[in-house]
Amino acid sequence: MKVSDTLINDLAPQKFGRKGVIWTTSLIIISIAGIIAYIDQVIKGQVVTNMNDYALWGIYISNFVFFVATSFVGAVTVAVLRLTDNAWRTPIVRIAEIISVACIIMAGLTIMIDMGRPDRLMNLFIHGRMQSPIIWDVIIIPTYIVICLLLLYFPLLPDLAILKKHFSQTHPKLSKWYGKFSLNWTGSDKQKKIQLKSIHIIAILIIPAGFILQTVDAWLFSTLFRVGWDSTNMGAYFISGASVAGVGALVTVVYVIRKANKLENYITEYHFDKLGKFLVLTCLIYLYFNINEYVIPEFTSKKEEVTHLNHLYSGQYAPLFWFVIIGGLVIPIIVLLFKKGRKPLPMFYIGLLVVVGSWWKRFLIVTPTLLQPFLPIQGVPESWHHYFPSIHEWVITFATLAMALLIITFLVRYLPIIPIQRTADEQEATKTNKPLSS
Repeated sequence: MKVSDTLINDLAPQKFGRKGVIWTTSLIIISIAGIIAYIDQVIKGQVVTNMNDYALWGIYISNFVFFVATSFVGAVTVAVLRLTDNAWRTPIVRIAEIISVACIIMAGLTIMIDMGRPDRLMNLFIHGRMQSPIIWDVIIIPTYIVICLLLLYFPLLPDLAILKKHFSQTHPKLSKWYGKFSLNWTGSDKQKKIQLKSIHIIAILIIPAGFILQTVDAWLFSTLFRVGWDSTNMGAYFISGASVAGVGALVTVVYVIRKANKLENYITEYHFDKLGKFLVLTCLIYLYFNINEYVIPEFTSKKEEVTHLNHLYSGQYAPLFWFVIIGGLVIPIIVLLFKKGRKPLPMFYIGLLVVVGSWWKRFLIVTPTLLQPFLPIQGVPESWHHYFPSIHEWVITFATLAMALLIITFLVRYLPIIPIQRTADEQEATKTNKPLSS
């Protein structure tokens, strides 16, 4: 059906204003600083970091796990919503897909940053052993990136064709690019049928791929015989934690985009209410797994496990641990149980709190365990008893986060954030009371 000019003007990509330019410039500066720090790290070696023989996985790996987790819900949840044809999903799905693409790309880059010899990267592919969970990760991450890109791209085809026509007079070069990527979309019944079938296939593929990715990520830890990781609970624990991180990130980004692009008529309080209910559900599930992971071992574990838990409960990591549990789970659950807590502004603050808590949670999963090996720490430098990231590590880590936001920013700048054709079809279906195919 024909799309109204009002709808296209509302939903077509817009030039950034002054705040958008400042935001983008800031992200670019942070990214460049990280690149410089990484080049220095490659030249001087890992000596510029505070990692050592015990804390051999530092902030880089916790950041990698965070990116993998955040990418999970954007793809898998969108796939489920597409397959079940939930009508409220339309203004949300593309933002979720963009977040997934940005985070999984940065996850792949972050794991390379942790390598002391990046020049030996190809050895992972040439000499990889299938007995190692690391090679499983090497296989599943590129696969997941491809599927995420396809899940973002195929639903875009009708909108790209609309934008080609919309920008043909004002921005001919941009119009030309939209035309190339639209793959000669005309909206014929045959094209729609192929597109719909393709989207369904990709949506079906990405669900097991997402679960495999999270499970393999968990197995990287649980297959190592270490206190804090030696648990059969890790797969489900990682999946539930990824759900929290992903929905929290989605809520935060949706709020910012809604406010910056003045999309209040399309992303309404109803959508935030739905996302709030979804977030509180994921927080409750993750809290359950945290009880399994941290409370039950107190009654049954060996001395080493109890020592590890006491470091989290009342030791050097206690402030961070309780911030993650209370700030990242308990408070969001309490607030979101009430309807007023599921309004846009409270949801933004809760989403931000959940994302920060989720990031530090990955740090707590990685670092305390590494500093408490089965063999006693003796006869080693005093600095090896502790770990806190160096300036190089912080700068590079902030740069990876900035790069993820930069990818999201550029995609938001040049892609219609809310599906234009789908929204028009839904408006027409509402008027005529006809069902709309997914």
